[in-house]
Formats: sequence, C-alpha cells, structure tokens
Amino acid sequence: MTVRAGWLLSAGQTREDTRLVPLGVMAPEGPMTTRDGVIAGGDALKATGTSAMQVQIGVGRALVQGTDAQGAYPVAVTAPETLTVGDGHAQYGRIDAVVLRVYDEAYDNGTQTLARVEIIRGPEIATPTPPTLPPAALRLWEITVPAGTSAGTGGITWGSALVDRRRYTSAYGGIIPRGYGLSFSGAYPGQFRDNGSGLDRWDGAAWQTLDPVIGWTAPTLAAGYTNGGNNQGTLRYRRITLGGVPHLQWRGGISWATNASPPNSGQPLAAALPAAARPALHTSLSIAAGGVPIKVDAQTNGHLKLIGNPSLTTWAAMSGLIYPLDA
Repeated sequence: MTVRAGWLLSAGQTREDTRLVPLGVMAPEGPMTTRDGVIAGGDALKATGTSAMQVQIGVGRALVQGTDAQGAYPVAVTAPETLTVGDGHAQYGRIDAVVLRVYDEAYDNGTQTLARVEIIRGPEIATPTPPTLPPAALRLWEITVPAGTSAGTGGITWGSALVDRRRYTSAYGGIIPRGYGLSFSGAYPGQFRDNGSGLDRWDGAAWQTLDPVIGWTAPTLAAGYTNGGNNQGTLRYRRITLGGVPHLQWRGGISWATNASPPNSGQPLAAALPAAARPALHTSLSIAAGGVPIKVDAQTNGHLKLIGNPSLTTWAAMSGLIYPLDA
C-alpha cells in the first residue's frame, strides 16, 4: 500500500506503518481534537498535472481529524498517487477538491477501513464553489474544471487550475508553518505560528505579532559628512515592529568640518531611504549634537534634515532615534 494510516486497522498495523506515519502529541484545536494538516518537509503532498486530465500527488505525511469521537489519524503517502479528473459539464464549470481521506467503518457506516488520496467532485453550477468535505477528509488542493473540459478538448490548464489549499500542523509546542489561510484561532495562550514574515503568539484572545529581528543597513552619506560622530559608530537604520506598528530605528553618529554648518543644507543622506523606511507623516524629533540638542526632521520623501543651532559644533548622534512609519 502507498497510503498508510496509523491506529486505523483493528489488527495488522505493521512496525513499518508505525515508523512512517507521524507520531506523538500534535498541535491541539480543542480539548479532544487535533489540528489536522500536512507535516512540513520538502514539498509534501505536492500536486503536479501529468496529462490532460490527470494529476499526481507526491509523497508526504499528514494528520487527518475525524469527528470528536474518532480522534485524529496519522497518515503517510509513501509513493506518488495519480488521480483522474472527471470531464467537465457541458454547460457549467466546477471546482474539485483533492483530499486525503480516511474511511473507518466503525464510524462512517461504510464498508471500508483504509486511507487514500481522492478527488471529491464539486457542484456544477453557474458560479462554482468548492465541495463540502465529509468527516475525516483533509483538503490539499482544488482544481478548477471549466465547462466542456476533456482530454479531447485539450484538458485542464494545470498552471492556472491548481490552487494550493494545504494547511500545516506541528507537534505540540511547535511553531505551525504558514500554509493556506491564517484565519484560525489559537488553541492555548503561548501557541506560535509563522505568519509569512515573522511569528505570531496567541494570547488567549488574538494573535499578536512578535517584533521581528531585522539587520541594520548603513546608508551612504552625502558629501561633507563622515561616520562616527562623537564616537557613536557608523550611522545605521532598521525597520522594526513595536506593538504591531512599523517604526524606523537609528544608531550611530555623523560629523562634519565646520561648526554650526552641517553641509548639504543639513541633509546627511546621499540618497532617499527606500519606500518601506519612509514615514507616512513628516516627523520631528530631538537628538543630541555637539554642544546643544538639535532637531532632526524625518521627511516623507525619505531624507533626514538637521535643523541647526548657532551653538552647534561638528557632530550629531542618531543613537536612540526612533519614530513610527504609519499614519
């Protein structure tokens, strides 16, 4: 068999079955239910169109949740599975779902006890919608089947017809990888998930985005400026998120030659900052400078401007300068 399920058969589960399927306590969704999904690793359970009306699902492992009473089934697909898509309706299109499904006659009143990859046909209607899944079925992919599609008419255009619906799960306490959709609630305070650019933590009521760790960028200085003013180090900036709000943070210092006369009309940057590092609103802040505090304007065009003071000497410190980027 190429689709194996753990803890499904009343007898006959082999040691090899047990080694191949995912084991252990997985991420919960409720007191007695488990978050079903694909086990990340490589491109698990990838779909590839192989002919006009056939799609192949690659190897991979997953967890399939049945009803609360059933529990969750660990499943492994150990060799690629090829499925044939039914011809399109003469008038209406449809959306089919490729699923990993567990049949358990002890719960579904059927005559089979097995796991398999299969296609569940969607309704053929004027505005196609994906099919509703039965219990113990994990949606992996959706296939758009236009009206009149068949091998004789050229078949399915796989590049646009396949839509990835794989969602992922992890072991208890692990970080849930990003997959299809982020519109799900956490199961317990302290649960983590990947949001695609950083991490979210479930606080018991909502996902809170953690502040990402981003490297520093040293901008090119305009003519007349040098790094290291007042021994503050090289001028650098980074974009960070604080409480869900994007900010720009600076460190380092700059210097110039003549007292009270920052060159280039007080603009220390040779070029504007990238769009992602520009404030939505003109922002003015105080900074330490030679002999006196001065003001620096963070401008919406991506430049900084030093607002001088007659008592200013030849340096300015940017360390500690931080301001929001949103409106």
